[in-house]
Amino acid sequence: MAEKFTRFTAVAAPYDPVNVDTDRIIPARFLKYPRSQGYGQFLFHDVREEPGFILKQPPFDKAKILVANANFGCGSSREGAPYAFHDAGFRSIVAPSFGDIFFNNCLKNGIVPVRLDDQTCLSIRNALKASPGSEITVDLQTQKVATPSGEFDFAIDPFFREMLLEGVDELGLTLSMLPQIEAFEKSYAAATPWLTGATRPGSPRP
Repeated sequence: MAEKFTRFTAVAAPYDPVNVDTDRIIPARFLKYPRSQGYGQFLFHDVREEPGFILKQPPFDKAKILVANANFGCGSSREGAPYAFHDAGFRSIVAPSFGDIFFNNCLKNGIVPVRLDDQTCLSIRNALKASPGSEITVDLQTQKVATPSGEFDFAIDPFFREMLLEGVDELGLTLSMLPQIEAFEKSYAAATPWLTGATRPGSPRP
């Protein structure tokens, strides 16, 4: 993950189905393709021809934020699902609940999954339907989402929030703390030579 996420504003689309699994988001047969070709072309591939599919209807075809329903992204652990959203330009998904693995995979791939309660998500989806083309703003710094039906607070794990704000992955965030890590290791070695094999200043080497 190399993109920072601080504040993102985009057209939002309402998506009503519940229990949307990762195979619906991206069918398994496309996971063999190299990521370099972009997975955005496979997003909702097999359902795009369904009558009334929201992301094919203007202006929702310009949406880069999805407001979904309960248990979004359930099913398999495939990381291709957030790849498909990211490569299609989506940087946030709002829903009452998510599949746990999909939720974590989003955070690791530059997408902010926002949990709001069922009634709030329903009101946002209804507002988007009533005013197509409306935008939503997801502010990771303040942890607020501004929607056509109001502004709402959301919670996010501080570790993942820091990674997204800095635009780094787990390794990058760890390496950014290297001076503190080295200082700790040095002081720890001096304080516990019997554990680390270090010797006290002036002590003879074994």
